[in-house]
Amino acid sequence: MALDSKVPEGPIKDKWTDYKNHIDLVNPANKRNIDIIVVGTGLAGGSAAATLAELGYNVKAFAYQDSPRRAHSIAAQGGINAAKNFQGDGDSNYRLFYDTVKGGDYRSREANVHRLAEVSGNIIDQCVAQGVPFARDYGGLLDNRSFGGVLVSRTFYAKGQTGQQLLLGAYSAMNRQIARGKIEMFNRHEMLDVVKIGGKARGIIARNLITGEIERHSAHAVVIATGGYGNVYFLSTNAMGSNATAAWKIHKKGAYFANPCYTQIHPTCIPRSGDYQSKLTLMSESLRNDGRIWVPAKLEDAKAIQQGKLKPTDIAEADRDYYLERRYPAFGNLVPRDVASRAAKERCDAGYGVNATGEAVYLDFTFAIERYGKEQAKIHGIKDATPAKIYELGQAIVEAKYGNLFQMYEKIVDENPYKTPMMIYPATHYTMGGIWVDYNLMTTVEGLYCIGEANFSDHGANRLGASALMQGLADGYFVLPYTIGDYLSHDIRTGKIPTNTPEFDEVEKEVKDRIDFFINNKGTKSVDYFHKKLGKVMWDKVGMSRNEKGLTEAMAEIKAIREEFWKEVKVPGSANEMNVELEKAGRVADFLELGELFAKDALVRRESCGGHFREESVELDGEQKGEAKRDDVNFAFVSAWEYKGEPADAVLHKEELEFKDIELKQRSYK
Repeated sequence: MALDSKVPEGPIKDKWTDYKNHIDLVNPANKRNIDIIVVGTGLAGGSAAATLAELGYNVKAFAYQDSPRRAHSIAAQGGINAAKNFQGDGDSNYRLFYDTVKGGDYRSREANVHRLAEVSGNIIDQCVAQGVPFARDYGGLLDNRSFGGVLVSRTFYAKGQTGQQLLLGAYSAMNRQIARGKIEMFNRHEMLDVVKIGGKARGIIARNLITGEIERHSAHAVVIATGGYGNVYFLSTNAMGSNATAAWKIHKKGAYFANPCYTQIHPTCIPRSGDYQSKLTLMSESLRNDGRIWVPAKLEDAKAIQQGKLKPTDIAEADRDYYLERRYPAFGNLVPRDVASRAAKERCDAGYGVNATGEAVYLDFTFAIERYGKEQAKIHGIKDATPAKIYELGQAIVEAKYGNLFQMYEKIVDENPYKTPMMIYPATHYTMGGIWVDYNLMTTVEGLYCIGEANFSDHGANRLGASALMQGLADGYFVLPYTIGDYLSHDIRTGKIPTNTPEFDEVEKEVKDRIDFFINNKGTKSVDYFHKKLGKVMWDKVGMSRNEKGLTEAMAEIKAIREEFWKEVKVPGSANEMNVELEKAGRVADFLELGELFAKDALVRRESCGGHFREESVELDGEQKGEAKRDDVNFAFVSAWEYKGEPADAVLHKEELEFKDIELKQRSYK
């Protein structure tokens, strides 16, 4: 099947407007007769469900949590981008478009990214109208801060809990529709497969996670909004329940999976403290606005810190290496995430890491506290303020901006980050890859849509900070409601989709057979045993740095773990009850296939770009020596993988990327 991205003709600035002017619409009376299933109720799914129901469609929404407000979007901290130019610092839709394509290392589809930039401003207006408490400046206007990879301040935020506040906005909009009966909410339900009738997505099979009951649900279209697959690494900043099952199941039913190797390693996370950990904690990238990142310049100082003989405050200013400011003077501590993460790994690999494991660098707020303190002393007319008073005043400003993040850090690490620098280290965070979709956000299966982090569409090989919330809400509030209407306009005479059909029978049997296997298998090892083994292979060989030998080994090792899993996995309990181990077993089974495709995709892409760093592809000389080296002649395409049974047998389809509005050039942050 040929990939057709369905990008409209015409100049990029007019594509979306012209497209909306010419699509087919469904009239309000007919919308009442059309059903849509939305799987996932984070920012993408929640905003889509609320908007589609507001338009008049009948929506069935599914969440594996006990409430949509627990979706993992709640964990996003630092902010949401929009090109409103409130700061008057030169921002525009074009600059947001440009920064996103450049930040993604020129591996995104231009038309989708331009549309994202165009609708970004509407998101802020919508959320303010919902009552989202964005931070405001002294004049009462919405405040902005900067994030990595850009030279302007375009990030709207609510302290360090932006995701939570935006999710509550979407959730309140959903609740209004639930009360009206336009959204039927299925909490504690997990989608386990999609049902196709006549080649079109017409429903899902879901499991009630409380009773274990297997249910059939039909609709005229199905929307997948189930987030990313970062937990393939076992340790990640994702919630432990975050999984790839819905996306992987639709892949096995014909939806192509795009760019699985594009994963984001976030530079500012609380370092791992031991083998007993089951997840990692994100510290918002917004901290890099005011925090300076450093390691000791002398190896003996680093060793002394690792052994507990020195504290960071013992290291003189002259003996500190602010390595991001040294290597990337133009952007400093605000280089994009992939660049910052690799730079931290390079310093730690060279022996300059600062905690007992040697896998940490410092994020230091001393300078920001002093700067803000002196400013506040002037504002308040305090002459000859003591250093202690300056520190007190400065700390109050930092606390107002980032207080909940500092509090969270102190609870986890048991150190006061106002007095001693934070320790951070990169961790798996976001996945730019995902289900391939066209301009309409439809997958390669008719009537099956994919939005938010679960699709691949906007971020290329590296997502800029604060763009995940932007894409999720853009897709749900402002893109999908138009594009899905064009498709559903052909379904106004279809009538209700029955569930008592051979297609539903067949898929339900597949789902039940798999559950029965897990419950009845007489293995000896837990699900987590296999997940941890997979995660170690992924981090060691398909992590921040990749090479041909490691990737080839990873594919073989993941296959071996998968084969052992199907022989040796043990799932206690029964199928007809709440059974968390059974849920995990299905999810890890999917990760064990996805992980191998991930390694295969990384092996095929013999270039470095964004979050995908191949050791064989680095700049050997010149100003960019040691930096990632892209290969635009051979790899300016989206890898879209078609399922053929074994992950190793997946067939590659290429969507060639065209750059008509942005010049392909070296991505430099120096």
